Amino acid sequence: MAFYHRLGDIPHKRHTQFRKPNGELYAEQLFSTEGFSNDYSLLYHIYPPTAIIYTDDPIDVSPKVAEQKMLKHRSFEGFSIRPDEDYLNSRKTILVNSDCHISLAAPGESMKGYFFKNADADEILFVHEGKGVLRTMYGKLPFGYGDYLVVPRGTIYQVEFESAHNRLFIVESFSPVRFPKKYLSKYGQLLEHAPFCERDLRPPHSLNSVDEKGDFLIKTRKKGILYGIHYAHHPFDIIGWDGCCYPFAFSIHDFEPITGRVHQPPPVHQTFEGNNYVVCSFCPRLFDYHPLAIPAPYNHSNIDSDELIYYVDGDFMSRKHVTRGMITLHPGGIPHGPHPGAVERSIGAKETKELAVMVDTFHPLMLTEEALGIENADYTMSWAE
Repeated sequence: MAFYHRLGDIPHKRHTQFRKPNGELYAEQLFSTEGFSNDYSLLYHIYPPTAIIYTDDPIDVSPKVAEQKMLKHRSFEGFSIRPDEDYLNSRKTILVNSDCHISLAAPGESMKGYFFKNADADEILFVHEGKGVLRTMYGKLPFGYGDYLVVPRGTIYQVEFESAHNRLFIVESFSPVRFPKKYLSKYGQLLEHAPFCERDLRPPHSLNSVDEKGDFLIKTRKKGILYGIHYAHHPFDIIGWDGCCYPFAFSIHDFEPITGRVHQPPPVHQTFEGNNYVVCSFCPRLFDYHPLAIPAPYNHSNIDSDELIYYVDGDFMSRKHVTRGMITLHPGGIPHGPHPGAVERSIGAKETKELAVMVDTFHPLMLTEEALGIENADYTMSWAE
């Protein structure tokens, strides 16, 4: 979904002979998340990317669903997710449906001794705390607080953190992550009315081709099973690539809010979309400027979607007792709105400093055992006077 980009050395024409200094052919690989029918990139390896030397026993890592059906408002303390030194072990899936999984992670160390590939889902890694570098076969992506890291499924990567204090909010998408159609021209350029543009996107840079033979473990997840696949060559042996399918970073701080004379509905905050869900960014902004405007959001009915909000930072006038990393889930079927007193308190306010990520799903989300372990049990009654 990103624009065309290239790094390193590539041949003049695709699918033609491209040789190393010793005369051997480089190995060309087409990378796409939708077969041959959509965006793709072409990568050129020093060695063929197919040399598996052995495999480990598979491990079942599928989330354990605790509640498949429910109709009440829920809230979870995201920062209560227990930290873990290992990146993969730290990822705790809390809400799931057939379109996406929502996870929280508090990894304490950089990935060591292995690489990771999600063979099922594109990933949106939102960085709440921490900074570092996402290393992929496409090059390096430095990241920090407020960055969305969008990683196409099948991308091999390692995460390198600068410290032990890291917090991630993760959306795994079983369809490709796209920019909203309403922001795109028919040829794919972000339009003038979009709240961000291509200048705000950060593609990989500093391609460092690694020419190493040995035993390289790529932990690959497919259908809830983690497979340990050992390859004979380093997966970052790319000497060049080009195309439109690659990981990139986008900072929530570069999202330019759309405001109006009266309260604007959530679609103005939309940032990404997939099949049957959208991701929105609530950012610091001026409030509505009609003389009789009510800045607080009006009550609204969730009939055909579940609304999840991950609270990042700032003050949230519509909710009581909001904490950093808190998640609220308002399921489709019952209305929700500001807590008592919030509407009157909002009148006259000029701006908000709130920062949050919202995920609206058009199929119900199910709660996992991990979610029940961090739930605020009395949240559903918090609208009572």
